[in-house]
Amino acid sequence: MQEITSAEIVQRIQTENPWWQGDHMVGKFFGDMKRRAYFNLLLPLVKDRKTRRAVVVMGPRRVGKTVIIHHAIQALIEEEISPPAIAYFSVDHPIYNGLSLEKLLEHYSLASGVNYKRNRIFVFFDEIQYLCNWEVHLKSAIDTYPNIKFVASGSAAAALRLKSRESGAGRFTDFLLPPLTFYEYLELMNMNGLLELPESTKGRSPGFFIASDIERLNAEFINYMNYGGYPEVIFSPQIQASLERFIKSDIIDKVLLRDLPSLYGIGDIQELNYLFTTLALNTANEISLQELAKNSGVAKNTIKRYIEYLEAAFLVKIVHRVDHNAKRFHRANFFKVYLTNPTMRAALFSPMSASDERIAHLAESAIFSQWLHSDETLHYARWDKGADKGEVDIVRLAGITQKPEWVVEVKWSDRYCENPGELSSLISFCRQNDLKDVLVTSKTRTLTRQAENVSIEFLPASVYCYTVGYNIIHSKNLQ
Repeated sequence: MQEITSAEIVQRIQTENPWWQGDHMVGKFFGDMKRRAYFNLLLPLVKDRKTRRAVVVMGPRRVGKTVIIHHAIQALIEEEISPPAIAYFSVDHPIYNGLSLEKLLEHYSLASGVNYKRNRIFVFFDEIQYLCNWEVHLKSAIDTYPNIKFVASGSAAAALRLKSRESGAGRFTDFLLPPLTFYEYLELMNMNGLLELPESTKGRSPGFFIASDIERLNAEFINYMNYGGYPEVIFSPQIQASLERFIKSDIIDKVLLRDLPSLYGIGDIQELNYLFTTLALNTANEISLQELAKNSGVAKNTIKRYIEYLEAAFLVKIVHRVDHNAKRFHRANFFKVYLTNPTMRAALFSPMSASDERIAHLAESAIFSQWLHSDETLHYARWDKGADKGEVDIVRLAGITQKPEWVVEVKWSDRYCENPGELSSLISFCRQNDLKDVLVTSKTRTLTRQAENVSIEFLPASVYCYTVGYNIIHSKNLQ
């Protein structure tokens, strides 16, 4: 039986690194793709040689990790880094099976003619989780070869984050590449002209944008919620027509059936699958552990562990509850669950239209998914004390005092713009916590109303969603 030869491995490496030859480009496939806004956050980490750390790019499947790596490679070449000093390995290719990190570097030297032990080089490992004990060997290589800047990526996000923190402390910089924000979606679609900053905020910290055509913006917001979380999907009508195959089979099932069971030793995959489907159906709703246990027949402790796994895989985000006084509960029996990418719901069930009665929940999920790109820890408020009961969707607690700093109520309706008094729960929470102003999303209208000495600013949900994504990315750019 023939075995894979060193010459064949060298040939494969040369094929994966086309910039060593010819026009020194990463290729038309990657070169023609527009860069995500997150590229500007990643590139400084890749170029940084002052700290001896590897960059570990992690995130859900199909959000563009391989693309952003190739864009970084192209940027290095444009900054006159010698092309042969940049090495890329697609580690999941079968030809590399069983090879150690050191062996890959040795084959790189044979393929490029560059001495990896002496030259200042950049090495990119894509899908690094396919290297056995990658975290141990990568940390060792960082210590052994200060001349090499390592960048790794992987789709088994839960495993990467766990091993990065356990074994790479002080040597790895985690970089989360999340699903597309609404801001990035419009940018990739060349539709950022649908919004503009008011003159009063230009040149200063950005405030809320203004929609030039709110009906068209809302139509794109619906498209974003149904199809916009994945870069591949937004440009492909064929994929949009078969979301279940692309997202459920190619993305969700691989995480539920392969990544999580292999990492955590989950025996009953059907239980995990059922739980995720239930959580996806109830995105933006309050859920109790007791109710989940009763409906599924699974013990509460097991459900808690499964939810932790789903969070580690960046599939869902759990948001905890505070009461009428913004105090946290000692026992987190109730919580809200949000899909980290609203497009997953459309793939699991069906795309929604603007008139769907559940669209408000999807809009709330989309807005919350923008905040997941930040370092903010947000809560929701819910209380039930006899006649005094209510809920507020988003509550931000101040770091030191833990008192409400700002709150947002998400609506997909213009009804409350003329009847702000109907927002009794929100007004009650504001008065209880001495908040003088609050933001409420609408469907199309922008205006300010007063209700019981509380100033209520109404802003279309699509505009707010865009603004949050824009502000988070650009504030990170300023840091």
